[in-house]
Amino acid sequence: MTKSEAKKRLEKLRAEIDRIRYHYHVLDESIVSDGVKDSLQKELQDLEEKYPDLVTPDSPSQRVGGQPAEGLKKVTHSEPMHSMTDVFSKHELAKWEERISKVVPQAAGNREQYFAELKMDGLSISLKYEDGFLKQASTRGDGRIGEDVTHSVKTIQTVPLRLSIATETYEKICQNLSDSEKIELDQAINKALAGVFEPRGEAFMLKKRFAELNKERAKKELPLLANPRNASAGSLRQLDPKLAAERQLSFMGFSVARQGDYVGSHKLVHALLESLGFKTSPAEAVADLDGVQKFFEKYSDREKLPYLIDGVVVVVNDNDRYRRLGVVGKAPRGIVAYKFPAEEVATKLLDIEIQVGRTGALTPIANLEPVQVAGTTVARASLHNEDEINRKDIRVGDTVVIRKAGDIIPEIVKPLAKLRTGSEKKFSFPKNCPVCGEQVHRTPGEAVTYCINGQCPAQIAEHMRHFVGRGRFEIDGLGPQILEQLASEGLIKDVADLFTLTEEDLAPLERFADKSAENLIKAIDASKEIELNRFITALGIRHIGATTANDLAEQFETLDNLLKTNLEELQEIEGVGEVVADSLNDWLSTNKNLDLIEKLLKNGVQIKKVRRASQVLAGQSFVVTGTLQSYSREKIEELIRLHGGKPTGSVSSKTSYVIVGDNPGSKYDKAQKLGVKVISEQDFRNLIS
Repeated sequence: MTKSEAKKRLEKLRAEIDRIRYHYHVLDESIVSDGVKDSLQKELQDLEEKYPDLVTPDSPSQRVGGQPAEGLKKVTHSEPMHSMTDVFSKHELAKWEERISKVVPQAAGNREQYFAELKMDGLSISLKYEDGFLKQASTRGDGRIGEDVTHSVKTIQTVPLRLSIATETYEKICQNLSDSEKIELDQAINKALAGVFEPRGEAFMLKKRFAELNKERAKKELPLLANPRNASAGSLRQLDPKLAAERQLSFMGFSVARQGDYVGSHKLVHALLESLGFKTSPAEAVADLDGVQKFFEKYSDREKLPYLIDGVVVVVNDNDRYRRLGVVGKAPRGIVAYKFPAEEVATKLLDIEIQVGRTGALTPIANLEPVQVAGTTVARASLHNEDEINRKDIRVGDTVVIRKAGDIIPEIVKPLAKLRTGSEKKFSFPKNCPVCGEQVHRTPGEAVTYCINGQCPAQIAEHMRHFVGRGRFEIDGLGPQILEQLASEGLIKDVADLFTLTEEDLAPLERFADKSAENLIKAIDASKEIELNRFITALGIRHIGATTANDLAEQFETLDNLLKTNLEELQEIEGVGEVVADSLNDWLSTNKNLDLIEKLLKNGVQIKKVRRASQVLAGQSFVVTGTLQSYSREKIEELIRLHGGKPTGSVSSKTSYVIVGDNPGSKYDKAQKLGVKVISEQDFRNLIS
């Protein structure tokens, strides 16, 4: 075969293999046997090995690259990948419609039209094609910046390496379109094939493949994967594409960056994606919220589906109206995730154990017979406190109903009392601490029981974890296992001892090579300078969190001033009530606590005044609601204070701004009602810059 003949043969082979791939992975139908497919693939590889200069970027052989990536590079999205506000009922859905109708009123007599599609439980991915060829794939990240996972995404068979019109699918779609919609779709297809085109969608793992992987891992005595979503995320972040290929992920498209530039409706966005060879989730254009509800109920039995979903995405169908509705925080107003009720299952309550926290609080934990809930195995759940156990009449040995609140946090809903055999036992809350044996105390009117022994080993261990954590001393590399190891080796008895450690102390210990010992000592030394507010928070005084610690730091400015205060002065400080004042006064009146502070100072800890970067927010108060993408709650409140502003917990007419993230709560509604200005994270960044 001449090189010219080989080139023509390779073109035909690539086209045929891609057609077989599309039918098998996108349309779920086999048009040839596996043997035929394998032999064509083998012929392709043999020819490309013989003529390597004829290999093209869209060749099926290029789905798995040769060398692992060195690391995941950052990618800035051309248009932010927004998240969605969640709604959990027909009532909340109707309230959403009411809100958007006020923001951009409909013309008289017009009804809102929606597009409903399944909300896949996977990982959002943005693809970038140039002149029809896949050039880049990136994760959502924080919505603005993601990670380059092109090498892994190329292994996904439902992602075309080169765009082309899927003729059969395109013709079927056109049968249900008006003449004007056909023209619009044709123009969009031509535009997508000729320039930069950025489809977005969800990478996920089929339930069947997840089960197969765990079976394989069990045979090799490897840790089992937690759930398909985590397995998908882990697969995409593999640096070696061969490992990613073994996971066999799938992909479904759901939108396009700047989709209003292509077509006028979200319905046609799906038509565009399908016409170009992408798989999309079951979806339907509906006339109103009644249509949304019917679609929602149609797929409410999600166990029958081959993949995990956690709800239905409801989007305003008209792209121009969607654009005009704008964005609040990170969530566009014109789209919501209508979530399914938390999945409930029954399992056995094997035992109740008590955990002791850093403040001495005793928390009952349910040990359960492991059971799958919403895609993960649940074996433990918090029972909160003694009153909660009594109110629900939960007994050891009960068959209980558990669910994940918001598909995330395990909780016990109720016991199934009719299944009791008589062997179940009521749980008696302990009179003594299960760790140190000292008596416990519960203040009348409070729900929590406390171990009041300040030398309780459990409290000391939890206090150490708290002390070095985020928003406090922030010592990198000093996790719970290392702290436990240092304590068991007798190197530390309290947090002050951390600042006397040397590389020579650490080097002989397991887990510590020379470099890791050096890095930890550097991290400890770097943390010695700390601002007063973070120092107060790190002390872990009962009832004093980051907000109160900041109020105290602003009032007293230095540690000396704080140590000289008395109960009357504390009670006069704004934001410090009687309970907090009593707690702080008691703490500062205890000799062992004062000894700890003295020891920390002696060992090199330096406490500074709270710094101010500017006063641009002076006199202004801020409330934060929802989940932020770029900041933790602690970090944004720290930034507010750093620039002279004041973070508060509740919205009033005196509030200057409400910063809104994903899934905002009632504070957002109250802000709207009171006319308080609502801003996004980006708006906040603009204020302080």
